[in-house]
Order: sequence, then structure tokens, then C-alpha cells
Amino acid sequence: MRKHFALVIALAGFSAPLAAQTEIKFGHVGEPGSLFAASAEEFARRANAKLGSKAKVVVYGSSQLGGDRELLQKLKLGTVEIALPSTVMSSEADLFGVFEMPYLVKDRSHMQRIEKDLFWKTLAPAAEAKGLKVLAVWENGYRHITNSKRPINTPADLQGIKLRVPEGKWRVKMFQAYGANPSPMKLSEVFTALQTGVMDGQENPFTQIYSSKFQEVQKFLSLTGHVYTPAYITVGAKKWASLPAEIRGTLEAVAKETQQFVYDKAAKDDEDLLGKLKAGGMQVNTPNKDAFIAASKPVYEEFSKEVKGAKELIDRAIALGK
Repeated sequence: MRKHFALVIALAGFSAPLAAQTEIKFGHVGEPGSLFAASAEEFARRANAKLGSKAKVVVYGSSQLGGDRELLQKLKLGTVEIALPSTVMSSEADLFGVFEMPYLVKDRSHMQRIEKDLFWKTLAPAAEAKGLKVLAVWENGYRHITNSKRPINTPADLQGIKLRVPEGKWRVKMFQAYGANPSPMKLSEVFTALQTGVMDGQENPFTQIYSSKFQEVQKFLSLTGHVYTPAYITVGAKKWASLPAEIRGTLEAVAKETQQFVYDKAAKDDEDLLGKLKAGGMQVNTPNKDAFIAASKPVYEEFSKEVKGAKELIDRAIALGK
């Protein structure tokens, strides 16, 4: 009887549930096939290989956990551990508006100089003051205009165009300066808005245009390249502090090492996706960028006046591109 009792106890011990693995939820707004999706999935693959049984990064794309604003709120509340905001960060911390200034970032090597010289000293602390910690700088990309009305060659062609923009006030101000009628809207709502004519056009990098299938509801693609948008792999400072130091160290190191993968993938997408968008039936034109640069002057002036420290930030960023 005693032996039987001991065996029952032993079996009960073996069947006892293991401690639940810590789930690190990573939410983003990109669709399958987007740069955001590829970046987040590569990060998760690398991180999970190193974390082992300590924790597991689980990626939720396609705005499953909310749009950009909701994701930032969830980071602060601690209900989502990681997100990948881009333009929306300028609504959280004013200095991030520097990346909303048209034609500021020349190329990825210029962006890397800006990151090294300015981002970690000035912008990252501005985010932390709002309860957000940036682990690494990734990419959303160079943005171009699509619409259903006409080719956009100069800002005058945007007159009266109802244009969806992301949730960041400086993009709104920029397109108002160009003569468009911009409206902020979640990425997940844009396809339907374009399909139904609620919006005439939108602006995004090739990777977001193609993965969101905008080529199915937009006839014209104008290669304005008006803004280069970084993306920031971001955590909520409060929740982050509650994670074990070993997990934090792994996630931060992997976030930084994944940057090169992101840049390599982004450069390849720039080459591949334009051809696919043309093959999808879009009419492509190369606008007069000088006309857009000239029309951008009021946005730079307003940002410099309104945001403390912005003028110095812009001047230094421009100098790093020379």
C-alpha cells in the first residue's frame, strides 16, 4: 500500500504544470509581407533562440493589438511589451518631429550618423520622459504619394486631394503647406477609405503600399520620397523595468543587432517592389522634387519656432548629411 501511495505521489509530481513561460507581446501595424512584419519576425526568431525557456516573443501584426496610438498607450499600461511606432512618435515627444521634416534624411548612412550623433543623446531621453524606452532604431522607409486622380508632379497637383496621413501633426502640416487636404487615419482603415473614395490618396513607403494592396485601389504612384521615416522598437518604461535583467539585456542586444537585417531588407524592397507595383498596373511618375523642397520651407520654420531645441537639431542633422 505504501509503495502504491508513493507511486501516486511521484506521478502527481511529474504531471504538475510547469511555470508559465513569460510571453513578450510585440504588436505592430504592418501587414504580412511588409518590412514591419519581416523585421518583427526576424527579431522574434533571434530573441527566442537566445531566451530559451526564460521567455518567448510573440508577434501580433496587422494592427491586431491596435493602431499606433493604441499600441503606445498599451506600452505605457504594460498590457503590450513591445511595439514598432514610426510617425506617431512625434505626437508623443515633440522633438521626434525632426523626422517629419521633408527631404531631411538623404540616405540610410546619413540616418545612421543622425542616430549615432543625435538620436541617443537627445531623442531617446525625450521618449523616456513620456514613459517610453526605445531599444533600437529600425525603418519604415522613404514615403511616396499614391492617388486615384492624377500624377503628382508639383505641390500644385495636390490641390483638393483628400490624402490619408499617419497620426502625427507635422505630416498634416506638411501636406497642408503643399495644398492637399490631409486627414490622419489608422493604417488598418486606409484600404477601405481609398476603395470607397472617402480618401483620394495616401503616402507610404513601397513596402506598406504593396503589402496593404493599395495598388488595387490607386492608379497613380508619384515618387516624391518626401520623408524618410525611421521606426523605433519601443517598450513601456514601467513594464520594462519589471522584467528580469537577463531578459532585458537579451531583448535590447537583439533589437540593436537586427537593425542591419532591417536596412538590408529595406534596400532590397526598394528595388523589388517598384517593379511589382508597376506590374500591378500603377502609373509611375518622377515629380519635381525642387518644387516640393521649396514648398517645405514653412514647415521647417514652424517646427523650429514651436518646438524648443528643434532648430539646433535640424541644423545638426543637415550638417551630418554634408
